[in-house]
Amino acid sequence: MRNGQGLPLGFTALASGLKAADYELGIWRTGRIPVDLSTWHDRLNALVWLAFPRFKAALNASHAHILLAEPDEARRRGRRRDALTLLDEMSLLVTGPADLLQGLAARAWHELFVRQRERVKTQMSFTAVGHGLLEKTLAPYPALTAKCLLLEAPHPPDLHDLDVAAALALEGVVSPAELPPLPICGVPGWHDANEQAGFYDDRTIFRPPPGG
Repeated sequence: MRNGQGLPLGFTALASGLKAADYELGIWRTGRIPVDLSTWHDRLNALVWLAFPRFKAALNASHAHILLAEPDEARRRGRRRDALTLLDEMSLLVTGPADLLQGLAARAWHELFVRQRERVKTQMSFTAVGHGLLEKTLAPYPALTAKCLLLEAPHPPDLHDLDVAAALALEGVVSPAELPPLPICGVPGWHDANEQAGFYDDRTIFRPPPGG
Protein backbone atom coordinates (compact mmCIF):
# COMPACT_ATOMS: atom_id res chain seq x y z
CA MET A 1 0.00 0.00 0.00
CA ARG A 2 1.46 3.34 -1.11
CA ASN A 3 0.05 6.81 -1.62
CA GLY A 4 0.25 8.88 -4.79
CA GLN A 5 3.80 9.95 -3.95
CA GLY A 6 4.95 6.39 -3.40
CA LEU A 7 5.09 6.68 0.40
CA PRO A 8 4.16 3.54 2.34
CA LEU A 9 0.67 3.79 3.82
CA GLY A 10 -0.23 3.03 7.41
CA PHE A 11 -2.80 3.97 10.02
CA THR A 12 -2.53 6.44 12.87
CA ALA A 13 -4.90 7.73 15.55
CA LEU A 14 -7.33 10.42 14.40
CA ALA A 15 -6.68 13.79 16.03
CA SER A 16 -9.77 15.61 17.28
CA GLY A 17 -10.90 18.54 15.18
CA LEU A 18 -8.97 17.51 12.08
CA LYS A 19 -10.35 19.35 9.05
CA ALA A 20 -11.08 17.58 5.77
CA ALA A 21 -8.37 19.43 3.84
CA ASP A 22 -5.74 18.69 6.49
CA TYR A 23 -6.82 15.05 6.54
CA GLU A 24 -6.21 14.67 2.81
CA LEU A 25 -2.96 16.65 2.76
CA GLY A 26 -1.66 14.72 5.76
CA ILE A 27 -2.13 11.38 3.98
CA TRP A 28 -0.48 12.82 0.87
CA ARG A 29 2.53 14.21 2.74
CA THR A 30 3.14 11.41 5.24
CA GLY A 31 1.32 8.27 4.11
CA ARG A 32 -0.40 8.08 7.52
CA ILE A 33 -4.17 7.53 7.41
CA PRO A 34 -5.97 8.91 10.50
CA VAL A 35 -8.62 6.56 11.90
CA ASP A 36 -10.82 6.41 14.97
CA LEU A 37 -11.39 2.69 15.51
CA SER A 38 -14.16 3.39 18.02
CA THR A 39 -16.48 4.23 15.09
CA TRP A 40 -17.86 1.97 12.37
CA HIS A 41 -17.33 4.79 9.88
CA ASP A 42 -13.56 4.77 10.35
CA ARG A 43 -13.27 1.00 10.76
CA LEU A 44 -14.97 0.53 7.41
CA ASN A 45 -12.82 3.24 5.86
CA ALA A 46 -9.70 1.37 6.99
CA LEU A 47 -11.02 -1.87 5.51
CA VAL A 48 -11.68 -0.19 2.16
CA TRP A 49 -8.13 1.16 2.17
CA LEU A 50 -6.88 -2.41 2.66
CA ALA A 51 -9.12 -3.87 -0.06
CA PHE A 52 -8.81 -1.06 -2.64
CA PRO A 53 -5.53 0.76 -1.91
CA ARG A 54 -5.01 2.11 -5.45
CA PHE A 55 -8.52 3.54 -5.66
CA LYS A 56 -8.27 5.18 -2.24
CA ALA A 57 -4.76 6.50 -2.93
CA ALA A 58 -5.97 7.97 -6.22
CA LEU A 59 -8.85 9.70 -4.42
CA ASN A 60 -6.41 11.16 -1.91
CA ALA A 61 -3.95 12.26 -4.58
CA SER A 62 -6.72 13.99 -6.53
CA HIS A 63 -7.83 15.90 -3.43
CA ALA A 64 -4.24 16.84 -2.61
CA HIS A 65 -3.42 18.08 -6.11
CA ILE A 66 -6.46 20.36 -6.08
CA LEU A 67 -5.81 21.66 -2.56
CA LEU A 68 -2.16 22.42 -3.32
CA ALA A 69 -3.02 24.18 -6.58
CA GLU A 70 -6.06 26.05 -5.24
CA PRO A 71 -5.78 26.78 -1.48
CA ASP A 72 -9.30 28.28 -1.41
CA GLU A 73 -10.60 24.73 -1.90
CA ALA A 74 -9.81 24.14 1.78
CA ARG A 75 -12.71 26.45 2.66
CA ARG A 76 -15.13 25.54 -0.09
CA ARG A 77 -15.06 22.41 -2.21
CA GLY A 78 -15.46 22.72 -5.95
CA ARG A 79 -17.40 20.29 -8.16
CA ARG A 80 -14.54 17.87 -8.67
CA ARG A 81 -13.79 17.55 -4.96
CA ASP A 82 -17.53 17.17 -4.32
CA ALA A 83 -17.52 14.24 -6.76
CA LEU A 84 -14.41 12.74 -5.15
CA THR A 85 -16.00 13.02 -1.71
CA LEU A 86 -19.17 11.29 -2.92
CA LEU A 87 -17.05 8.47 -4.34
CA ASP A 88 -15.15 8.14 -1.08
CA GLU A 89 -18.30 8.05 1.03
CA MET A 90 -21.13 6.58 -1.06
CA SER A 91 -19.76 4.78 -4.10
CA LEU A 92 -20.51 1.53 -5.85
CA LEU A 93 -18.11 0.28 -8.49
CA VAL A 94 -20.39 -1.05 -11.22
CA THR A 95 -19.01 -3.18 -14.03
CA GLY A 96 -20.71 -4.53 -17.12
CA PRO A 97 -21.14 -4.15 -20.86
CA ALA A 98 -21.63 -0.65 -22.25
CA ASP A 99 -25.37 -0.96 -23.01
CA LEU A 100 -26.25 -2.05 -19.47
CA LEU A 101 -24.09 0.68 -17.95
CA GLN A 102 -25.83 3.20 -20.19
CA GLY A 103 -29.20 1.92 -18.97
CA LEU A 104 -28.15 2.54 -15.38
CA ALA A 105 -26.87 6.02 -16.24
CA ALA A 106 -30.22 6.78 -17.92
CA ARG A 107 -32.15 5.47 -14.89
CA ALA A 108 -33.98 3.03 -17.16
CA TRP A 109 -34.97 0.97 -14.13
CA HIS A 110 -37.50 -1.36 -15.76
CA GLU A 111 -35.42 -1.93 -18.85
CA LEU A 112 -32.36 -2.73 -16.75
CA PHE A 113 -33.72 -4.64 -13.78
CA VAL A 114 -36.82 -6.27 -15.28
CA ARG A 115 -36.35 -6.79 -19.03
CA GLN A 116 -32.58 -7.25 -18.85
CA ARG A 117 -32.55 -8.84 -15.41
CA GLU A 118 -30.81 -12.08 -16.37
CA ARG A 119 -28.06 -10.14 -18.15
CA VAL A 120 -27.66 -7.90 -15.11
CA LYS A 121 -27.27 -10.98 -12.90
CA THR A 122 -24.72 -12.65 -15.16
CA GLN A 123 -22.83 -9.72 -16.73
CA MET A 124 -22.75 -6.95 -14.11
CA SER A 125 -21.14 -6.57 -10.69
CA PHE A 126 -21.88 -4.09 -7.90
CA THR A 127 -19.09 -3.54 -5.36
CA ALA A 128 -19.63 -1.19 -2.43
CA VAL A 129 -16.47 0.81 -1.67
CA GLY A 130 -17.93 3.95 -0.10
CA HIS A 131 -17.38 3.58 3.63
CA GLY A 132 -20.35 5.86 4.39
CA LEU A 133 -22.51 3.60 2.22
CA LEU A 134 -21.21 0.51 3.99
CA GLU A 135 -21.98 2.09 7.35
CA LYS A 136 -25.54 2.86 6.27
CA THR A 137 -26.09 -0.78 5.30
CA LEU A 138 -25.80 -1.66 9.00
CA ALA A 139 -29.33 -0.21 9.27
CA PRO A 140 -30.56 -0.18 5.65
CA TYR A 141 -33.69 1.56 4.38
CA PRO A 142 -35.44 1.38 0.99
CA ALA A 143 -34.22 4.71 -0.37
CA LEU A 144 -30.55 4.12 0.49
CA THR A 145 -28.82 5.34 -2.67
CA ALA A 146 -25.26 4.89 -3.87
CA LYS A 147 -23.32 6.95 -6.37
CA CYS A 148 -21.92 4.80 -9.16
CA LEU A 149 -18.57 4.73 -10.90
CA LEU A 150 -19.27 2.87 -14.15
CA LEU A 151 -16.55 0.61 -15.50
CA GLU A 152 -16.51 -1.60 -18.56
CA ALA A 153 -14.76 -4.74 -17.32
CA PRO A 154 -14.85 -8.53 -17.74
CA HIS A 155 -17.25 -10.43 -15.52
CA PRO A 156 -16.66 -11.34 -12.80
CA PRO A 157 -13.99 -8.69 -12.24
CA ASP A 158 -10.73 -9.57 -10.53
CA LEU A 159 -10.40 -7.53 -7.32
CA HIS A 160 -6.94 -6.22 -8.21
CA ASP A 161 -8.00 -5.28 -11.73
CA LEU A 162 -11.13 -3.58 -10.37
CA ASP A 163 -8.98 -1.53 -7.98
CA VAL A 164 -6.70 -0.45 -10.85
CA ALA A 165 -9.61 0.35 -13.19
CA ALA A 166 -11.40 2.42 -10.55
CA ALA A 167 -8.24 4.41 -9.80
CA LEU A 168 -7.71 5.18 -13.49
CA ALA A 169 -11.36 6.14 -14.00
CA LEU A 170 -11.10 8.93 -11.42
CA GLU A 171 -9.15 11.06 -13.89
CA GLY A 172 -12.30 11.58 -15.95
CA VAL A 173 -14.62 12.52 -13.08
CA VAL A 174 -15.11 16.26 -12.79
CA SER A 175 -18.64 16.66 -11.39
CA PRO A 176 -21.13 14.82 -9.12
CA ALA A 177 -23.54 14.81 -12.09
CA GLU A 178 -21.31 12.17 -13.72
CA LEU A 179 -22.02 9.67 -10.92
CA PRO A 180 -25.39 8.00 -11.57
CA PRO A 181 -27.54 7.23 -8.53
CA LEU A 182 -28.62 3.69 -7.72
CA PRO A 183 -30.98 2.67 -4.89
CA ILE A 184 -29.12 -0.43 -3.76
CA CYS A 185 -32.33 -2.26 -2.85
CA GLY A 186 -32.93 -2.62 -6.60
CA VAL A 187 -29.81 -4.68 -7.28
CA PRO A 188 -30.85 -8.31 -7.95
CA GLY A 189 -30.04 -10.46 -4.94
CA TRP A 190 -29.84 -7.58 -2.46
CA HIS A 191 -33.52 -7.52 -1.50
CA ASP A 192 -36.05 -10.34 -1.95
CA ALA A 193 -38.90 -7.97 -2.83
CA ASN A 194 -37.19 -6.81 -6.03
CA GLU A 195 -38.00 -10.15 -7.65
CA GLN A 196 -41.39 -8.57 -8.42
CA ALA A 197 -41.43 -6.21 -11.40
CA GLY A 198 -43.75 -3.80 -9.57
CA PHE A 199 -41.02 -3.18 -7.01
CA TYR A 200 -39.45 -0.72 -9.45
CA ASP A 201 -42.65 1.31 -9.85
CA ASP A 202 -42.04 3.33 -6.66
CA ARG A 203 -40.93 6.66 -8.08
CA THR A 204 -40.04 7.97 -4.62
CA ILE A 205 -37.16 5.47 -4.67
CA PHE A 206 -36.55 4.74 -8.36
CA ARG A 207 -36.72 8.27 -9.57
CA PRO A 208 -36.84 9.09 -13.27
CA PRO A 209 -34.06 11.10 -14.90
CA PRO A 210 -34.39 14.90 -14.70
CA GLY A 211 -37.23 15.92 -16.98
CA GLY A 212 -38.39 12.30 -17.26
